[in-house]
Amino acid sequence: MVEHIPNPRIKEREKVGPHLTEHEQVGLNGRIALVITNTVGTMWCAYVFAGIALISLPAAIQGGVATLIAWIAQTFLQLVLLSVIMVGQKVSAAASDKQALQTYKDAEALLKIQDEVHRLIEINTRLTEEIHRAVTAKGASAA
Repeated sequence: MVEHIPNPRIKEREKVGPHLTEHEQVGLNGRIALVITNTVGTMWCAYVFAGIALISLPAAIQGGVATLIAWIAQTFLQLVLLSVIMVGQKVSAAASDKQALQTYKDAEALLKIQDEVHRLIEINTRLTEEIHRAVTAKGASAA
């Protein structure tokens, strides 16, 4: 009978778990960047930026079409959309983490099923060998 040796990756997976976006922050600079990202990447920050941008809107209107277009492109869109895009990225990252965690759990379940199938095959092989021995012994005693 062949000895079953589980893949070492199984033990590694048990220790490490799934890799999530929260594992990406590294060192002081990473923590500072994360704090800034989590602050700027909120809809409340987008609302504050929109309010700040709107303060200069009357001057942009008085400056004419070119000034108004420059205000829209350089002030409002860049300032407000920065936070909105960051919020969207956080939502996407959270969804990606959920998907990674689900995939991890599915893989764990499949590994356990595989081990159970292997155990059942071993039992089946042992029983088949016992049946073979019994049939062979009965045939030898009948002859």
